[in-house]
Amino acid sequence: MTRYHLVIEYDGTNYVGWQRQDNGPSIQEELERAVHAFCGETVLVQGAGRTDAGVHALGQAAHVDIERDTDAQTVRDALNAHLRPNPISVLEATAVSDEFHARFSAQARSYLYRIINRRAPLATQRDFAWHVAVSLNAELMNEAVQRLIGKHDFSTFRASMCQARSPVKTLTSLDVTRDGDAINIRASAPSFLHHQVRNFVGTLKLVGEGKWTAEDVSNALAACDRTKGGPTAPPEGLFLTGVTYPPNNL
Repeated sequence: MTRYHLVIEYDGTNYVGWQRQDNGPSIQEELERAVHAFCGETVLVQGAGRTDAGVHALGQAAHVDIERDTDAQTVRDALNAHLRPNPISVLEATAVSDEFHARFSAQARSYLYRIINRRAPLATQRDFAWHVAVSLNAELMNEAVQRLIGKHDFSTFRASMCQARSPVKTLTSLDVTRDGDAINIRASAPSFLHHQVRNFVGTLKLVGEGKWTAEDVSNALAACDRTKGGPTAPPEGLFLTGVTYPPNNL
């Protein structure tokens, strides 16, 4: 048996999320079906983290154990062949030691949230960005996010259904940049709470509109109360961009 580390890209628009569920198709389920179609084995594809319904990935990580005598390139190509026509692609497959675990070995996870800030509605990007018609000040948003970097109790930005044992997380980086109509919000941390990035974005929109100040963001963080934070941004703008592991772990 060989354990393979997978790097996966997907369009999450029509899925209930990463995790297998009874109420619709999931990314995990489609990958497990592809493995079974390839080698006849019933497996568990373990992801680095769950993404919600409608959330996308450019670099989700997972691992899977396969008994068949094969190689990494064949695993990648076979899974992609059996995944068609689903909008899921295995970008890389690498044989790793049995000690590697996609979730527990991860050092950091990185996300991108995209806002398209213009009056005209979205056509080609409607499933891949949050359309905000009112003008946003990205510089003010970036100043405000600096209040969130570091180790904090992030209860204000935690979903009510979050299953994490503690609301205390260490946010390594968070920045806001504008490129034409696009406002890109990038976040990195060892791990995140449920809806944490989307709740950050909903709060930052209030700053960009001039309704909140950076001090309001600090006060919301200190309150440790979800009702004191901004709204939850919609899922379609969120992308899991990558998962980092120790070099010797891979």
